[in-house]
Amino acid sequence: MSVIRISQIQKKLRQENLDLVVVSHLDHVRYLTGFTGSAGLLMIGVKSADFLTDFRYSDQAAKQVRGAKVHIIKGDPIAALKEIKKYTEKNVRIGFNGEYLTVAARERMEQVLPTALMISADNLFTELGWVKDRDELNNISEAVRISDLAFERILPLIQPGVPEKDIAAELEYQMIMLGSEKRSFETIVASGYRSAMPHGVASDKKIRKGDFVTFDFGATYNGYVSDITRTVVVGKATTRQKKIYGIVLKAQKAGIKKVKAGTMACKVDEACRNIITKAGYGKQFGHGTGHGIGYYVHVGPRVSSVSGDKLMPNNVITIEPGIYISGWGGVRIEDDVVVTRTGGRVLNKAPKNLLEL
Repeated sequence: MSVIRISQIQKKLRQENLDLVVVSHLDHVRYLTGFTGSAGLLMIGVKSADFLTDFRYSDQAAKQVRGAKVHIIKGDPIAALKEIKKYTEKNVRIGFNGEYLTVAARERMEQVLPTALMISADNLFTELGWVKDRDELNNISEAVRISDLAFERILPLIQPGVPEKDIAAELEYQMIMLGSEKRSFETIVASGYRSAMPHGVASDKKIRKGDFVTFDFGATYNGYVSDITRTVVVGKATTRQKKIYGIVLKAQKAGIKKVKAGTMACKVDEACRNIITKAGYGKQFGHGTGHGIGYYVHVGPRVSSVSGDKLMPNNVITIEPGIYISGWGGVRIEDDVVVTRTGGRVLNKAPKNLLEL
């Protein structure tokens, strides 16, 4: 699979009249080669590829890296490029992704390879990993299963007096025990007034009776992630809480119903947003409806009102509308959904009815 993925980049190199591209983002490196270590640089040329890492990863790279020649180097991998003849040729055209290659790293490359031409090539990475193969879908499905089960296991812990951080720690522990490599992003546990914060990562705040508690978290399995959000109430829900929750749930289901290969992603956002806006809470839904997931937690396609992306078979996207009322609380509900030619297939099994704990 790595060979196929690298060959796809090589095809794009020819189309863009580039000789090489530097891949520095470790998630991209893992996707393209299989390497799971924390240090390395991948250089893909039109006919070959080189992976540079240090002694700490010599055995690991030998076992994991596919589709690229492994070079064990001393010190900075960028500095080591000058030892590989083909990179020192005059006017060699090297593409880079400015979103991930730092200015400092690019300047070092220009110093090490003074006759090379550094050319922005962000488009080589556009749609990289958007469409999943069967193994990728299986890995994401397992990451989702782990998340769902971990959420079920921590429900008894959600009680008045328990700090948000304690619940987040237990949630992450359960995911690890169920087979997750690591959390897919910083776990959000936001209760009471903090549930109005879309990215309210777990704090020292203690849960109180009557609080909304929003959980946004994910597992990682074989390098692939899940991303789930659920909101519960501690105790009996008030009439207002039931109303807000019901609006968000209706919007989320409408978004899922709109998912289908060939549909513009902005139309999925529109399906969710229209319901929330008509209910009078449009200004309280200030973020996009979702995003793609895969070998990391934010890949394409983007599901928002300004997205120009079209859904393709075997995209995996999140559908996560929300309403956030400052000083009171908020609700978000999120599932991971596989795009098919006939509709959207929801991977999550965790309940979406309002849980009163």
